[in-house]
Amino acid sequence: MIDGSTDRSTVLVFGASGMVGQGVLRECLRDERVGEVRVVARRALDLTHAKLHQVVTDDLAAPGEHLAGVDATFDSVGVSSNGVREPEYRRLTFDLTVGIAGAVADASPGSAFVYVSGQGTDTKSRLMWARVKGETENAVAALPLRSWLFRPGVVRPLHGIQTKTRLYGAFHAVLRPVFPLLNRLMPNQITNTEAIGRAMLAAVTGGVPEGVVTTSDINALAAAR
Repeated sequence: MIDGSTDRSTVLVFGASGMVGQGVLRECLRDERVGEVRVVARRALDLTHAKLHQVVTDDLAAPGEHLAGVDATFDSVGVSSNGVREPEYRRLTFDLTVGIAGAVADASPGSAFVYVSGQGTDTKSRLMWARVKGETENAVAALPLRSWLFRPGVVRPLHGIQTKTRLYGAFHAVLRPVFPLLNRLMPNQITNTEAIGRAMLAAVTGGVPEGVVTTSDINALAAAR
């Protein structure tokens, strides 16, 4: 477990090339309690750091030695549902996430696992993405892991982080000048990449009970860290 002891922790990061994943990776590399960060990705990141160890694989859910001895896993893999039919979205969301979580549970049972779904996630929703992510949350929570299910709303990229999704990029570009105002008007709807990373680390140190973590929870945890 990540705590204040002299033994620094080992964490896994999946989805480190995405907007949220970049924020999580940044905070893990900056946190003195973390001794090693293992990034599992299909392509190597253009990044070097004394703590960073990259595992490049076509199958993110494949078992391996890199999954053993892990204290916490931060998983933000996935794709936008825009233009994607349900079978493909389910494969890239439910199947992939549950596969990753299952492999981690086998190699490091009882370790912490944080899955990023999204605000509005609900197994009974009329929206396909919300149902699939709700089912994914339930499947992850059923595994022998200590699990937190992050549901951020609007995420503002900070520190030069950019999204790979064109629609989100355009959305952020339009909102950039008014983000400070929106933060004041809708504090429970908007967060940022730094806050998510800080909140994930806070959650696995005992900052919040296992289960769903909302946008307001994320911001509160980040502020208290």
